Amino acid sequence: MNTLFDKIWDAHLVQEVEEGPTQLYIDRLYCHEVTSPQAFSGLRERGIKCFRPEKIFCMPDHNTPTHDQDKPIEDPVSKTQVDTLAKNAKDFGLAHFGMMDQKNGIIHVVGPERGLTLPGMTIVCGDSHTSTHGAMGAVAFGIGTSEVEMVMASQCILQTRPKTMRITIDGKLGKGVTAKDMALYMMSKMTTSGATGYFVEYAGEAVRGLTMEGRLTLCNLSIEMGARGGMVAPDEVTFEYIKGREYAPKGEAWNKALAYWKTLKTDENAVFDKEVHFAAEDIEPMITYGTNPGMGMGITQNIPTTEGMGEAARASFMKSMDYMGFQPGESLLGKKIDYVFLGACTNGRIEDFRAFASLVNGRQKAEGVVAWLVPGSWMVDTQIREEGLDKILGEAGFVIRQPGCSACLAMNDDKIPAGKYSVSTSNRNFEGRQGPGARTLLASPLVAAAAAVTGVITDPRELI
Repeated sequence: MNTLFDKIWDAHLVQEVEEGPTQLYIDRLYCHEVTSPQAFSGLRERGIKCFRPEKIFCMPDHNTPTHDQDKPIEDPVSKTQVDTLAKNAKDFGLAHFGMMDQKNGIIHVVGPERGLTLPGMTIVCGDSHTSTHGAMGAVAFGIGTSEVEMVMASQCILQTRPKTMRITIDGKLGKGVTAKDMALYMMSKMTTSGATGYFVEYAGEAVRGLTMEGRLTLCNLSIEMGARGGMVAPDEVTFEYIKGREYAPKGEAWNKALAYWKTLKTDENAVFDKEVHFAAEDIEPMITYGTNPGMGMGITQNIPTTEGMGEAARASFMKSMDYMGFQPGESLLGKKIDYVFLGACTNGRIEDFRAFASLVNGRQKAEGVVAWLVPGSWMVDTQIREEGLDKILGEAGFVIRQPGCSACLAMNDDKIPAGKYSVSTSNRNFEGRQGPGARTLLASPLVAAAAAVTGVITDPRELI
């Protein structure tokens, strides 16, 4: 009796070292500009090529500006990073989707939407949010730069087998509650270290009820609970999503792949190292109040007080409160905000733009709010325009930027100024994550949209 994780892991096992790591075969390596330069340099120094270049896909995303992408990048560091990736991909004969290429975007958005990410695969990238791809029924995890070089050279990686955890969310989600809220809720209960050392499979009615895009959001945030990765068993939702996509199998190959994918589920009596259960009806739209993704609460709740906290926990909590300019025990409803960011590999997909547009439709962006709406890829940008969402957003006073990681992390021009409050659909709210001194409140696209039109933190259920 095997779990889904065990089935995929064991199918990719090359050899096991006694009392040591497993040599695991990797189906797909994604490369972006930030964590690959040293790996390519290592190959050059050793005078070796990539072992299976057709398994490697490169694209810049962290450093790309989200405006004027047809012009040279102004920031010298970003320009060097992006140019170096293009040169390395060319020198080593790898697929490269550069800026303005219609296949460009955030690597974790492009992989699934192009059919490069498929069920049953092992997928790695030098980026922690590689866990996103597990939503397709794959074993996907982030790796370090030296490991990127290892995969380039051998198409294998040395890994210690993680423990397995199943998180089951029973019941149906309430009005205005999204996959992002599910993830923030789980983290608020389990903390940012609650899944450390585990590979998580998400199960239950609420998970099965999510669209493919919702599942991608859920798995994206697995890493923020400390997990090695997260995954959802592939089903009809998955197969329907993949069918006809550019790199997906076609014809007879499709039938063969589908037959295999249908076996990718946890056996009935399989045993996980840990089981966790939540009820969907306990989850409301969420917002973070602190400086890690686990410091979240239902939007109608109050920030916790320090009552019952140990000395170290209290000191850490108060440091976070000082940074955010909040008080223990206060409500966030009605708090003035300065910036809204819709995008990132967490919430930069077409469904996120549909949700945002549905709430701002017929309303106006609040004066004094700067809103950055950044598609996760050029494909998402095309869908926005085909569906007329650009018109709805434009009439409400919003401008759509060009694809990239944008204000998720301060590696490009899109930085939140010091002391300003940003309601962000991204994945991290650490001190300085969105710019030195920036104050980030993580939320869903619906909560972000409600803040964008009211100028204050608002329960989106009042506007739906």
